[in-house]
Parts: sequence; C-alpha cells; structure tokens
Amino acid sequence: MKKITLLPILLCILIVSCQKTIDGSSEESMKNSIKEINESLEDDKKEDFQESMQLLMFNGLELSDLMEDGGAEKTAEDFKTRINGMTADDIIEEGDKIKKQIEQKKKEQAKSEVLELYTARENAEKDRQMLSKFEVVRSRFYMRSEGTYYVTKKPIIELTVKNGTNQAISRAYFTGTLASPERTVPWIKDDFNYEISGGLEPGEEVTWYLAPNMFSDWGEVDAPKDAILTAEVTQLDGANGEELYSTNNFGETEQERLEELLKSYPEFAK
Repeated sequence: MKKITLLPILLCILIVSCQKTIDGSSEESMKNSIKEINESLEDDKKEDFQESMQLLMFNGLELSDLMEDGGAEKTAEDFKTRINGMTADDIIEEGDKIKKQIEQKKKEQAKSEVLELYTARENAEKDRQMLSKFEVVRSRFYMRSEGTYYVTKKPIIELTVKNGTNQAISRAYFTGTLASPERTVPWIKDDFNYEISGGLEPGEEVTWYLAPNMFSDWGEVDAPKDAILTAEVTQLDGANGEELYSTNNFGETEQERLEELLKSYPEFAK
C-alpha cells in the first residue's frame, strides 16, 4: 500500500527533475537553453512561455536605467541572473504574477479616472444649471452687405442676452448651431466667445452684433433664409477673468471615455 501511495509522488519528482532549466552562466548558454526549452514545448504553452519571457525582461524596466553608463549591460546581467535555473513552468508562473500585477494597477488607475470623470460630470451639471440663468433671449445669423463699389458679405451673429446670475460676467462662451427646421444636419456648428467691454452686471440685458472672420466657416456658409441660429452658453468668466461656470470640462469626449471604462470595469458604475 505504501509503495502505491508513493508512486505518484515519485513520478512528480521525476517529471520536475527532468524539466529543462535556463543556464544563465553566460549569454550564449542562456540563449541556447531558452531555445531548447522553447522548442520542447507544445504550441499553446510555447506562446505562454514567450510572452512570460518578455514580461520578465521588460517589466519594471525604465529607459533611464538603460541610458546610464553601463546600464544596458547591468540590466542584461540582472536578467540573466534572475532567470538562471528556472524551468518553463517557473517562467510562466512568474509571467502570470506580473500580468495580475499589471491588471491590478490598470484597474486602480481606471477606478481613479472613473471617479474623476464622475466628479467632472456632476460639476458640469451644476454649472449647466447656473449657465441656464444667463439667458440667450434672441439669436440671429445673417450676411450683411458692405462697400459701395466692391460689395462684400460680412457674417453677423446677433445675440440678445440677459445676465440672470448673481455675478458680473466679463466673457461669455457659446456653441452656435445654424440649422434648417426640416434638416437633420446643421449648416454649421461652431464655438465662439465674446469679451464683454465693461462686463455685464447681474440683471442687465444687452444686444451684441458679433462679426466672425469672413474667411472662417461662418463667412463661407451658404445657408437658406429659413435657417435658425441657436446659441448655447457653455462657459462664463467672472469679473477678474476667472472661470465661473463651464460645461467644457465634461463633453462628448469625456462621456465616451467614461462609457469605455465602464465597459471594461462595470463594477465602478454608480
């Protein structure tokens, strides 16, 4: 009975003792032993072995280490010493550990970024409520003819706004969309801003006639008369030029990034 019980243990010891090991006594012997081990493996295990070798070689390696005097030689020597005497199973096991460490680090970084994006989204929503108090009462876009002998068309954005916030505003930022009622695609959608001379105090209402560059998209757009301009307030700066409220810190790009992260790590979803 004892002989039968010991047989599997003896077989395991025999198998382990017969596994090829990496010879790190020299660079040539290391390369040859790695080649021999690689050629002795089945295809699926061969891929794991090769991937793990790369992980062991490059994990934690900094470019600055290689740039130091004798850094490349020291790095190669350290790697040779590290893998000396290791079997294919040893290499793969170490590779798995590194992969888990990398995945854990990625997960921690993703969690931090998700939390930052959630905070940015919440702040943008609060700012959006404040921005709604800065009302665009009226918005128009048209081309104004100028000149006597040589007539040119000058684009004009006409805005009537009312400052319903409790702060003086020095600059206002907008996203303007010029579209026809029955068309899905707008003629133009572009951002613009206006520095308010003397500022706009709480409760004040004013009409601006803004003249975009005639060589910009606004100057080249050929929209029909039924096109309607809508202007969305995206940011307001205070009396000292500081940003008061803004939705620019969380837009389509940030929303797409948040969705991408939550696909990989749904456990972070609120």
